[in-house]
Amino acid sequence: MSGLLTKDLAYKQWVQSLSKKFRQSQIKAAVKVNREMLAFYWELGRDIVEMKAESRWGSGFIDDLSKDLQQELPTIKGWSPTNLRYIKRFYQLYSPLIQSQVVPKLASTEIQSQVVTELDMESLFSIPWGHHRNIISKCQGNSAKAVFYIKQTIENGWSRAVLLNFLDTDLYERQGKAVTNFASILPPEQSELAQEITKDPYNFDFLTLTANYHEKELKDALMDNITKFLLELGKGFAFVGREYRLTVGKTEQFIDLLFYHIKLRSYVVIEVKVTEFEPRDIGQVSTYVAAVDGMLRGEGDGQTIGLLICKTKDEVLAKYATVGVNLPIGISEYELSKLLPEEFKGTLPTIEEIESELR
Repeated sequence: MSGLLTKDLAYKQWVQSLSKKFRQSQIKAAVKVNREMLAFYWELGRDIVEMKAESRWGSGFIDDLSKDLQQELPTIKGWSPTNLRYIKRFYQLYSPLIQSQVVPKLASTEIQSQVVTELDMESLFSIPWGHHRNIISKCQGNSAKAVFYIKQTIENGWSRAVLLNFLDTDLYERQGKAVTNFASILPPEQSELAQEITKDPYNFDFLTLTANYHEKELKDALMDNITKFLLELGKGFAFVGREYRLTVGKTEQFIDLLFYHIKLRSYVVIEVKVTEFEPRDIGQVSTYVAAVDGMLRGEGDGQTIGLLICKTKDEVLAKYATVGVNLPIGISEYELSKLLPEEFKGTLPTIEEIESELR
């Protein structure tokens, strides 16, 4: 029996608090080490660029520097030619944004924020170097795109795997791109955020369906992968229900997907169509939005928003369709590339068959 189990409650609580404090100190130490390392990388990248080192010492400069640093600092990792090239690109990518080029001395206890046009040094130095390498690789010199992913990583606490997923699915190009009427319907402070939470197209590549899938199959697959679906929708979406039943007059209406957005403080009605957008779809979504507004919206809630996600859409038709309604509606497409041939459908075991085999 461990010593912890033989002591009284006060002792157990004290030991647990010590453990918690130690873990917190480990996290703080790791964050500080990361910032100090990135500050050093920034200075090194700046020196390589400003001294025009490759022109001054020849095309093999990076390889020579790698060998010399490994010889001088043999126990330190990070001196490979590949990493040194990333360090140079790190400085080149972000230095145009910075008005004040003064970087804190490495001996300082805290990294001081600098005046920047789009990104402060505190944010730049707050995500791990592995994240930076992925951003540098994928953004190909596009500073605005790189800053977008840095801010998204900080705001959402993305792991490297999640960051890579959104880099690979071109989130920067998709974010806030839905065709909407939010600017003319919602208050300015709400319309900008509402537009920001949309995407076009939505990427459903985390699903695997047969080529001739039906609407129900798509919706079932989304619910079976609700965690990944919520990740694709973005931060702030809370799932309320699927085929959410509302009694409207003498009829029952069923909303495909109902969410609540915590930051917007608004319900979000989502209808999914496996066909091309048709103007009549707007009428269905508008009815659901109005019903949720009248029956579920509480005091302090913002106006309910409708989002129609279709297989394809005509941009001009979609714009005219949203202009014609006085409720906040957005229209997006979805992408789904991992489709199995139709003949696979008959060869895949059913749930009943799997359970029978297990028994």
